[in-house]
Amino acid sequence: MGRFVYSMNVSLDLRIEQVPGDNGAGEWLRIHEEMHRAANALTRELALIVHGRVIYETMEEYWPRAREDASLPDYMREYGEIWTAKLKVLVTRTRHTADHNTRIIGGDDAIEQLAALRAGTDGIISVGGATLATQLLRAGLLDELMLWTHPTILGFGRPLFDDYDLPIDLDLIEWHSFKQGVTMHHYAIGGMKEAGSC
Repeated sequence: MGRFVYSMNVSLDLRIEQVPGDNGAGEWLRIHEEMHRAANALTRELALIVHGRVIYETMEEYWPRAREDASLPDYMREYGEIWTAKLKVLVTRTRHTADHNTRIIGGDDAIEQLAALRAGTDGIISVGGATLATQLLRAGLLDELMLWTHPTILGFGRPLFDDYDLPIDLDLIEWHSFKQGVTMHHYAIGGMKEAGSC
């Protein structure tokens, strides 16, 4: 069985967008070579990538072209190669085609299809997108969080999860500190509690 891991760049106050549509690509991020190479290595080892439509369209617009952009550093071109070649699933109700090794899941039974995908996959399945991650969390299918935390407090913007208000226990699996104050915390998701419980 696979593990769904929600991996996201976040601010210290757990925001993933400063303005609508920045999709974790805002100027508040402090992404540098050391961090990028670590992300490249982790992405290379994934069994599968699952994206919601908004983050998928952000990725497909940039990374396939980045592979051949000589103006970019080698580690960014490398990520473009990895992302484009990796098997992906796009979860959407509005798109019916996608390139770059991408399969589409949609419709009212999308979460059931994702549960079956998880059951039939060995290894880590990266999840991208707050709406998708929230739906998986509510369904009890989200296994882990990998938060790349940047030393910025945004004070507003889109949160890590959409409209989720129940406490959740997390167990720290690993953490790493990068230059410029960025840290990666990798958590296993424990039991979800009833509101008001300790």
